[in-house]
Order: sequence, then C-alpha cells, then structure tokens
Amino acid sequence: MSGHHELRAHAVLSASGSKRWLSCPPSAQLEQQFPDDGKESVFAQEGTLAHEFAELYLLYATHQIKAPEFNRKRKALEKNELFSPDMIDYIDSYITTVMERLNTAKAESGDAFVMIEQKLDFSPWVPGGFGTGDALIISDKAIEICDLKYGKGVPVSAVGNTQMRLYALGALNGYGVLYEPDHVRMTIVQPRLDSISTDQLTVEELTRWAAEVAKPTAEKAAAGKGEYKAGDWCRFCRAKAVCRVRAEANLELAKKEFADPPTLSNEEIGDVLSKADELRKWAEDVENYALVHAENGEKFPGWKLVEGRSNRKYTDEDQVAVRLIAEEYTEDDIYQKKILAITKMQKLLGKKRFETLLGDLIVKPAGKPTLVPESDKRPEIGSTASAAEDFK
Repeated sequence: MSGHHELRAHAVLSASGSKRWLSCPPSAQLEQQFPDDGKESVFAQEGTLAHEFAELYLLYATHQIKAPEFNRKRKALEKNELFSPDMIDYIDSYITTVMERLNTAKAESGDAFVMIEQKLDFSPWVPGGFGTGDALIISDKAIEICDLKYGKGVPVSAVGNTQMRLYALGALNGYGVLYEPDHVRMTIVQPRLDSISTDQLTVEELTRWAAEVAKPTAEKAAAGKGEYKAGDWCRFCRAKAVCRVRAEANLELAKKEFADPPTLSNEEIGDVLSKADELRKWAEDVENYALVHAENGEKFPGWKLVEGRSNRKYTDEDQVAVRLIAEEYTEDDIYQKKILAITKMQKLLGKKRFETLLGDLIVKPAGKPTLVPESDKRPEIGSTASAAEDFK
C-alpha cells in the first residue's frame, strides 16, 4: 500500500489542473507566483482518507495483501476522526466497478491485470507531466483507467475529461509498447452522487488529440505563453483573485448595454442569471484575498479591518449547570434534549444500516423552488418528468 496520499507531488502542468492550463495556458506559470498555503480543506482530507480506504480494499479484493494486514491497516484508518461507516458503503461502489471491469477484461483477454495507485508519466506530451492512477486495468485489448472522485459538490464526467486523457497517455507511455491495446477506456466513479461515467477512444484518436492539442498547448503553458482566458476553470487557480482577465470578464456584466425598452427582456434576464454565479464567486475570491492580506498589514483604499460580530458563549457549561442546580433549577429547565439530525445520524449508523433501521421514518419534503441552468439533472417543476418523480 502506497499510503501518504496527501504527500503526493504535483507537477506544474498537472493532469488535475489540465482543463485550466489547456484553456488558459499562461495561468500555469502565473499561479506559481502565489504559493499554495499547504493547508488541506476538510473536504480534501476526507477525499484523501477515502482514497486510502479504496486502495486498501482493492489490494485485498485482488489478493495483493492478506487478511491480517488488511484488518490491521483498516483499523488504523478507522481511527481517523473523518471516518464514518457510510464511507465504506460509498467506497464499495468504486471497488465493485473496478472488479467488474477487471473481470470483463479478463474475459476478453486472459492476460488482463490491475495496478493500483500507479504513477503515470505523460511527459512526452506535457513537460514534467505525471500523475497517479487510482486503478489501471491493462490487457492486449484495452487499457482502462478507473478514477475515484469522492467529492459531491461538483459532478465530474469522464466524457472529454482531459485529466483522464492524460492519465491514459501515461498508461500508453508505460505499457502500450508491451501490450499494444486497440483502445483506452476512462471511467470516473463518483459514489456520493451515484454517478459512473465512461469515455472510450481508440489509441489513434487519443494520440492525435495529444499531438494536436495537448502537446502544443502544454509547451505554451510551460513557457508562460499563450492567451489568458477566463472560465469555470479559474475556480482552482491560485491567481484567481487578482487575475486581470478574469476581473475584466466579470466586470463586463456590470457594463452590459441593455437594449430599449428600459426593462429587461426574459432573454436578457436569462443571460444575467447565467453569469451571476461566476460573478459572485469572483467577488468572494477577491474579498477573501483582501481579508488575508489585510490581516497581514496591507491596506486597501476605502477599506479597514475591524472586529466582526460574534455570539455570546459559555466558558464552562458544566459550571453553569452546577450553579443553576444549586439555585433549585431542574435539569429539564436548563437542558434541551434533541435527537441527532439526519445527516449526523446517517454518519453514526452508516448508509446501509440507516436505511434498514430508519428508512421508513424519513420523508423528504418538496424543496424550495430555485432557478438552475437547464443542464441541471433535476426535472423542471410542472414538467412530465417532475410529475413522474412525484408519483414515485
């Protein structure tokens, strides 16, 4: 087991950041001026733990480790404060998918095998490019990359996914000559969104994309050349708060010249809605950047650093209780007992046991109406699909 997932090295032109540097090549060098603070968010730490469990369970499922080692390492991982039983339920979806794909590959070609947490070198196309494949299934018929995405905030599809294409190139670079596969498959399992997506390309299609798109763009990115361009790929760029091109793109909304009459048409309102979310994100990024730098003594004209509002809290709840009980207040007077919220209860019990014990006692009321892009998978209120969901 490789372990230390959180300590993996990251290339300047990383596979995970490829959508950004392929869309905005000079951003790769620009963001080097803004060092990562090295702090992992709780969500990133949770994802790291999930990948460690996934690696361990896959090693056991493929007979690469025996039960005593598996149990010892599993118990050690379960001591992590971010662990909950439902994590294993979610990981099981990923393990099942990998094993099904492996068995299918073995049926097509008896020499198929799986490699877990394998370093993939795609530097022939991307300077210094490398990454780590969660599971790599290899045979003389095909190469398949299976990737676990534990997050649930942003849906990720394998179709056209540049990170997966670079991983596939790395796999071809390492094993293509020995096995000469016909095609590559790229699968992303996002269990917390019940999503499994797969994209497939012939080796010729993949290498053509590498030669015509990835390689020339990567060379520009490595040299800090090319055109800056703003888009949803800005989200994880370390220069996102101070990037002038992104600022100009967002400020265009404020400078928009609307046609007469003085009220907006439905088409114009739709246009504003499509840009408002990105505008809010940009404003939050700028505000967070200014706050951090203001705390370090920098000044921004027209703004000052003050103490925010806060709520009162007890310094010692036990002493509060002792004093009030001494004054003949009862525990019923001073305590409010309440059953765990659903999310915390599911974390306590695990997803499967939660459904078994409490599934018939849970109801999900209709959510408050909200506007979302048409690409959202939820059915439109008043549509036939919505009525079908209500009928269920």
